[in-house]
Amino acid sequence: MPKIALVVEFEVRPGAHSALLALMRGHAAACLAEEPGCERFDVLEVLDAAGMPDTGRLMLYEVFADAPARAAHWANPRHEATKAAFAPLILGRSSRVCHLAPD
Repeated sequence: MPKIALVVEFEVRPGAHSALLALMRGHAAACLAEEPGCERFDVLEVLDAAGMPDTGRLMLYEVFADAPARAAHWANPRHEATKAAFAPLILGRSSRVCHLAPD
């Protein structure tokens, strides 16, 4: 089974970047510590044209061992709690589920 990658982009409410960044860093650390199928979870700060963090955007890059590992991630009660916590911090989000291309 191929590995699954998830790329998420958040449109951040004005003034909420620091709070969302801290929340997502904590969520990433918990996923990596508690979910054996979560192989990578990076929190990415989008840079503007001047190379400075764009406080209106935040991205996540997650890699799971396979589709069942991704399903286990979404079934974890912490996932719903995190979604509820970030909801007031964002204006919107988009996500893409991908297979990692073989070497």
